[in-house]
Amino acid sequence: MTSPHAPAPDELAALRRRYRLERERRVRPDGARQYRPTEAEFGYYAADPYAEEAAGREPLHDTVDVAVVGGGFGGILAGARLRQQGVQRVRIVEKGGDFGGTWYWNRYPGIHCDIESHVYLPMLDETGYVPEWKYSPGEEIRRHAVRLAEKYGLRPDALFSTAVTSLTWDEASETWIVATDRGDAFRATYVVTATGTLSEPKLPGIPGIEDFAGHTFHTSRWDYGYTGGTPDGGMKGLAGKRVGIVGTGATGVQVIPMLAEDAGHVYVFQRTPSTVDVRANRRTTAGDVGADRDGWARERRDNYLRIVSGEPAEQDLVADSWTHSAGLLEKLLPSFRRQGDRKAFEAAYEAADASKMNELRGRVERTVTDPDTAERLKPWYRYACKRPTFSDKYYPAFNRGNVTLVDTADTHGIERITEHGVVVGDTAYELDCLIFATGFSVGTSGIHSGKLPVHGRGGTQLLHAWAQRGPRTLHGLTSNGFPNLIQMGSLQNASSVNYTHILDEQAGHAAALVAAAEAAGALVEPSREAESAWVAELAEDAPDHEWFHAECTPGYYNREGRGRPNGPTAYPHGAFAFHALLERWREESIGGILRPRTVRAPAGRWGARGAGLGAWWGVGGGGGRRG
Repeated sequence: MTSPHAPAPDELAALRRRYRLERERRVRPDGARQYRPTEAEFGYYAADPYAEEAAGREPLHDTVDVAVVGGGFGGILAGARLRQQGVQRVRIVEKGGDFGGTWYWNRYPGIHCDIESHVYLPMLDETGYVPEWKYSPGEEIRRHAVRLAEKYGLRPDALFSTAVTSLTWDEASETWIVATDRGDAFRATYVVTATGTLSEPKLPGIPGIEDFAGHTFHTSRWDYGYTGGTPDGGMKGLAGKRVGIVGTGATGVQVIPMLAEDAGHVYVFQRTPSTVDVRANRRTTAGDVGADRDGWARERRDNYLRIVSGEPAEQDLVADSWTHSAGLLEKLLPSFRRQGDRKAFEAAYEAADASKMNELRGRVERTVTDPDTAERLKPWYRYACKRPTFSDKYYPAFNRGNVTLVDTADTHGIERITEHGVVVGDTAYELDCLIFATGFSVGTSGIHSGKLPVHGRGGTQLLHAWAQRGPRTLHGLTSNGFPNLIQMGSLQNASSVNYTHILDEQAGHAAALVAAAEAAGALVEPSREAESAWVAELAEDAPDHEWFHAECTPGYYNREGRGRPNGPTAYPHGAFAFHALLERWREESIGGILRPRTVRAPAGRWGARGAGLGAWWGVGGGGGRRG
């Protein structure tokens, strides 16, 4: 790893001291406890503003082939890949009013994806759809989710505005009993959980939050009834209003320029500034991305994954800020990059990191005209300490006379909220509207938080089974004692900045497991030995990133300054290699996860099997662990 403008040793030493000082300004003694889930005490922050009033219906007590928990891209992709295997009854259960997941909930002004649309939107080859922009607006993404669900016939059996409250394995029938908050208790031969990593909005635990008499909402539940307008702007309801927004992460960076255009005055309450790199969004044509040939989207998506996973690639098809800075993602996305001399690698990595961060701080200086504001917007930490953001409108917004940046680092955030506004230090800011752009409890699904209890063989609860030795899975997807349960998510498998690619690979794998079990009249359940072997493989080459994140500014990557979670959580050689490993495993070892049924089900009861298996088992090939 080389840097074109590598800092001198004394410059690096000065940067380390500055980073440490800025970190200490922001560390809070309560850590992650500073946040509270919206549903706990303030349910109105989590209410669904987009759904029509849920129609009354009788509780369901029927049987389906597969129940899928979650109607975002993970659940939709699972349903689509199961359909390709011939599965007849797939029931998606979703607490939102329609398909879309994160993109159903997040409809705030300015919303776009920060991953190129041609690699982010899944199944473009299968649908023939070509995104209009390099970075899609949220509504285009939501409509694509609905398009996939409609194409694969997932709506008729779906249950919306419905939350799963428990999953219970019934030994007598060898089926799962799926209970919901609307009185359902139906059965499913298989359950796929796709509850996502961005499903539970959170609020800061600021004293007095319940006392504010003005209008307030969370960005994931944008109130257009109050603001007026659409995600494209035009919020006439904010004319002349004093609007405060808490949070300057990926959401805040997109929302704040839109508020600046329409509100009377905007107060931006910032604890830690984000890195804000070039966006350079533009319209694209099919010719720009090679969409005139078969398999173009898969080729582009795989190329992107190669580059951000540290694999060699002859060409960078996406060529954006993510791929240009891919070498700095190693502390977030384990890869092959760290092979070789550790000391030399870390020295080169730090130099490249400093060069990139100097570039980003220089962008602030060149754009923001007020020196004091510019200084407070500069990010003083290592590149991989926080998720990068991208915007060409964020910094110019602070040159407007109706935008005020309020830095809260030295007061450890907002001190309190009153009936009339927000207090920071000795200053009270009177507000008409207070908006929380404070994100989600990242990586926390209902299953892992305990809100959705899962009871397997003998009534054992999944979290209890993991309490002693930590999570035990095979490939992050299946667990001993929980037959026919397939968990999609980020635990003990692969991670990437393009999460829909990860989900699509998991969906294809889940469909292959179900197809193999049906063909054999068997159950899907790994042995304890297989689990132990997988956990050991994750630990064998797990990178030591604890020291890096311990020195980072507080955020959700390091549990608000408390460090990364202990234990192996991801495949240590990157997503591209992990997908190749899964492909080999399906070809050579899938039979080892099948157990005989006690209750006999007819083999091949869904008709001819494996129609799409060959195509799916080929996805992600070409990589692999070296050595």
